[in-house]
Amino acid sequence: MSFASRMKRTPTAFDPEAGREALSYVPDLSPELGTLIQGAAGCSPYLKSLIEREADWLPFALDDPEAALDTLHQALPETAPDQMALALRRAKGQMALIVALADLGGVWSLEDVTGALTRFADLAVALALRTELGVELRRGKLPGMTEDDLDTSAGMFVLAMGKMGAGELNYSSDIDLICLFDESQYDADDYHEARSSLVRATRKMAALLNDRTSEGYVFRTDLRLRPDPAVTPVCLAVSAAETYYESLGRTWERAAYIKARPAAGDLKAGAQFLETMRPFVWRRHLDFAAIEDAHNMRLRIREHKGLGGEVNLSGHNIKLGRGGIREIEFFTQTRQLISGGRDASLRVRGTVDGLDRLADSGWIPQDAARTLQGHYAVHREIEHRLQMLRDAQTQTLPTTQEEWQRLAAFTGQSLKDLQDDLKRRIGEVHDVIEGFFAPEDTAPRADTPDGLDEDVIARWPAYPALRSTRALHIFRRLRPDILSRLSRASNPNEALRAFDGFLAGLPAGVQVFSMFEANPQLVDLLIDIAGTSPALSAYLSRHAGVFDAVLAGDFFADWPGQEALFTEAQARLGAEDDYERKLDAARRWHKEWHFRVGVHHLRGLSDAERAGAQYADLAGATLRAVWDVVRAQFALKHGPEPGRGAAVLGMGSLGAGWLNAGSDLDLIVIYDPQDEDSSDGPRPLATRPYFARLTQALITALTAPMAEGRLYDVDMRLRPSGNQGPVATSWGSFQSYQRDEAWAWEHLALTRAEVITGPDALGKDIEAFRTELLKTKGAAEPVLKEISEMRVRIAEAKTPEGEWDTKLGAGRLQEIELIAQGAALMGGTPERSVQEGLTRGVAIGWLSDADGAALSEAYALCKTIVQVGRLVSEKPLDTAALGEGAKSFLLRETGFERLGELQAALADATLAAAKVIDAILTRKPKDKCP
Repeated sequence: MSFASRMKRTPTAFDPEAGREALSYVPDLSPELGTLIQGAAGCSPYLKSLIEREADWLPFALDDPEAALDTLHQALPETAPDQMALALRRAKGQMALIVALADLGGVWSLEDVTGALTRFADLAVALALRTELGVELRRGKLPGMTEDDLDTSAGMFVLAMGKMGAGELNYSSDIDLICLFDESQYDADDYHEARSSLVRATRKMAALLNDRTSEGYVFRTDLRLRPDPAVTPVCLAVSAAETYYESLGRTWERAAYIKARPAAGDLKAGAQFLETMRPFVWRRHLDFAAIEDAHNMRLRIREHKGLGGEVNLSGHNIKLGRGGIREIEFFTQTRQLISGGRDASLRVRGTVDGLDRLADSGWIPQDAARTLQGHYAVHREIEHRLQMLRDAQTQTLPTTQEEWQRLAAFTGQSLKDLQDDLKRRIGEVHDVIEGFFAPEDTAPRADTPDGLDEDVIARWPAYPALRSTRALHIFRRLRPDILSRLSRASNPNEALRAFDGFLAGLPAGVQVFSMFEANPQLVDLLIDIAGTSPALSAYLSRHAGVFDAVLAGDFFADWPGQEALFTEAQARLGAEDDYERKLDAARRWHKEWHFRVGVHHLRGLSDAERAGAQYADLAGATLRAVWDVVRAQFALKHGPEPGRGAAVLGMGSLGAGWLNAGSDLDLIVIYDPQDEDSSDGPRPLATRPYFARLTQALITALTAPMAEGRLYDVDMRLRPSGNQGPVATSWGSFQSYQRDEAWAWEHLALTRAEVITGPDALGKDIEAFRTELLKTKGAAEPVLKEISEMRVRIAEAKTPEGEWDTKLGAGRLQEIELIAQGAALMGGTPERSVQEGLTRGVAIGWLSDADGAALSEAYALCKTIVQVGRLVSEKPLDTAALGEGAKSFLLRETGFERLGELQAALADATLAAAKVIDAILTRKPKDKCP
């Protein structure tokens, strides 16, 4: 398609005489192109001068603008170094002319226009750098380097920042660059000489691009985005830059690096540097404190530029003023900073692309994204026309009627339509964005809502979370709304005390308060949680980052299951490149899902039974993911696992697939070295110490208190010979021990064993062995004797912690679980759950239907109470100490209306279960079912 056939619009000549004069320079153009030339030159003195200068070239360029630019790009690298400055200036004029005409005619989209400007800037910077580095190399000023090193720019690279980095350069844009070099490519003794040479080359590169000559300039070049520009050289060593950002980097610098891109020099080194910068830019948790920083930056810009107050189109800055380009960019980048550490899909450079990703991921509404994208495109087009007029770096709307008429003609609109459209767009941008940023600070209301305990509120300023000026500044804005929400609770002072407990335990407040301000619904969730479960509220104080998961969009979705959890955990850990970071990532991931299970339970989206299964799924997925990481790390030092490797068995409640909010993990590790005596690695180990140390590494990975806390407590006492035996057991030893030496209680424990992770073949062998063993070890007399003795030992060793302790005591959880294990063992079947065990007891005639029903009823009630108790309190359940919210939760879960009724039902059910157990321990089963 020809240029003319692709045209969608054309400007109107403000100065018809200037337009006709420009057309006389290129008289043989088609009527459509002639109209475009007249309109462009009749509005823009700058474009008129370019048309005159490039009259011979322009018809060729208009025939195929893309090919014309490609030809420019291909010819420039062949230019001699001493002619580079002149060649770049001439090419810049040709590029500027064809881009302007393609823009004005609607032949290219905004992305095409800014992309063409950016591609030329990339080429110009690369050629200018190569030219000046070549001078330094030929003078021998870069020790150890030769002209062959020009291809990698002697270890130097240039980062394009801002609009250039994002591929969004405007028509008369400055280019923001950061110049760095890899000092590891130079000997220590040569460092200072090399740095001086690279600094000199950088300055000369900037001058080549920036200086005005009779041919004009290439790009105004700004090197001030580098670290601490007032005191650092224009080309900085990578290590110095990394040190600065790690210790002193600010939010605006993090935002700037969203758009950073290696544009010239050693591109590989540049990409590596940006990868190193990733943790600085993208925080692990949702970073709502960035809102406050961006808001303050907006206010400083407005104050510095005098852009505050109501919008007056005359002299309004379409970039920096209210409702302008920078507002949209700030909105997008701030949202990316908040969420991009968690959602890697948001790590894109372009503004339009960023808005798309934010909307697609649910971080902003789709209609807000579409609105801002539409207005951004029009704002940028207006910006381009302002700059095309006289090649000035301006974004200021006209201040005279004549200049307004010129701009309107340039856009092809009437003056009224242009001004009405701009007012509407500026207002809509402002409306969408202003509510997102923190509002102006106002003094908090002095009055506390009636009924709230002012003594509790008076304690707040002394809490650690409110000791910083910044945290207090944000909390002052939040306080009226929080108090209002508390006052509307069913029991306001109980809700206040619960919130006070959360606030008291919060070590720092800026991030959390910023999150609350941006997402007020979280305050309601917190009050709900705190009023029901002080334990979960205290957990939130220590791990406020789990609120991130609530905002992720799928927090209240259906439970995904263990396989999906494992896949997600693998991805989360796999994104980290350091062992300790992987373990911390596991802790963060686990906390989010653990919190989700608890909240779903509190809010009635699941019950105690499903919550227990979900906690077990989470433990299984966590164990599998961590085991893989531990094995890989261990293999780096000692080589891969000998033989078939090792499998991890879940015992007890984990094996049975039902945990509570505070469960630890009972584990056994079984390894099969086959005929291998040792590992094969940098530091080989004999098989026994290899797997013993590997197991210990797993225990440490799960239990070590790291920056993100710990995962689980681990109990290994169910392994052969208990604490006296090796921490990991060989497959052969395990089989012989279980056949010939194990006690009856160990066979009882094996009824609940399940392979959680490990090689498939070994896991299948273990399960097959377990299944066969249980068929042969269930003689009634020793099993009944062992159950009776264990019952006595447990009663003597452990005293119930009050009447609401449903784990210990006659007819309660441990005893019923023991009966179910005995039934499974005597029945010779591999079922693991308590209910399956009780069903087996009825099938073999050991339990009557009534016995099974009594035990099942007591077990279900005890299990529900223990699940609720571990969620609402970190201490043993004491209903006298529970708030109304927790009591209501307990009653809702158990199906009773009053605590007294529940207490009586618990006593009756456990007494009935205890009587059944007393009776059946003297009764032998009638049959062992197949």
